[in-house]
Amino acid sequence: MHLWLGTLRQWHWISSALCLVGMLLFAVTGITLNHAAQIEARPAVTERQAELPEALQSQLLAQTPEAGLPDALRQWIESELDLDLADRDTEWSDGELYIALPRPGGDAWLSLALDSGELLYESTDRGWVSYLNDLHKGRNTGVAWSWFIDLFAVACVIFSLTGLLLLQRHAVGRPTTWPLVGLGLVVPVLLALLFIH
Repeated sequence: MHLWLGTLRQWHWISSALCLVGMLLFAVTGITLNHAAQIEARPAVTERQAELPEALQSQLLAQTPEAGLPDALRQWIESELDLDLADRDTEWSDGELYIALPRPGGDAWLSLALDSGELLYESTDRGWVSYLNDLHKGRNTGVAWSWFIDLFAVACVIFSLTGLLLLQRHAVGRPTTWPLVGLGLVVPVLLALLFIH
């Protein structure tokens, strides 16, 4: 029994150590998300314009793309705007290119009209609170962050279940243990049933 309890404690403290920073992040961003209307954001908008080089414009007008991003055009846009357009979805419509560039805490887009050669770029930065809120939601964060959230959730489940088993082990000498656990279940259920419509 002592070996089992020692293993349980080890699983509990290891999972708590792994979860500590993530739980703080998700708890704080839970508050900021819940009070998003009260937290004033001042988005910073950056706009840029550029002209497509004539040689590249002629080349693209002679063979207008219907999908994808030709290498020469991608390289020019990336160097002109200091962007990375690898693996970005492109939309072509009547000789116009549109690329959406969403990211955590902001948004951006660019459009290019081949007939005029005019490139328009707009980027919006909504600040650190918005960035952290988007991390909380996993919005526009990519595959690596999505994996992190899943692994973090597994560590939280282990932390909670081992904590529950430790509570069970020590509840004999602490009579308020199960009423408090029950309260932790009953309060959210009652709030959901009575106040969420």
